[in-house]
Amino acid sequence: QVQLVESGGGLVQAGGSLRLSCAASGRAFRIDDMGWYRQAPGKQRELVAYRSVGGITKYADDVKGRFTISRDNPSNTVYLRMNSLKPEDTGVYYCYADTLQRLWGQGTQVTVSP
Repeated sequence: QVQLVESGGGLVQAGGSLRLSCAASGRAFRIDDMGWYRQAPGKQRELVAYRSVGGITKYADDVKGRFTISRDNPSNTVYLRMNSLKPEDTGVYYCYADTLQRLWGQGTQVTVSP
């Protein structure tokens, strides 16, 4: 059974930074894309960023230049460095990993105060 374990959320003031981590553990497996979604209160879950196993990255328009996704393939860990945070970045952040199916982390709360 493969599990994704997230860490790094919290409360920060606008303009601050946070780094999220998501580590996949379990039996041997191949992971293709890994990335992050977020869900703000009352809104649908939206893609924030992803990184393919080959290093291709994609970001949502409103985080470009502020967020950086990185990945350590040997440890199956993906990171999201978030700088210049805004109140509208508040939400629950979920990591995912694409294996034979899409796996999800448990979610970590990010709250950005004005």
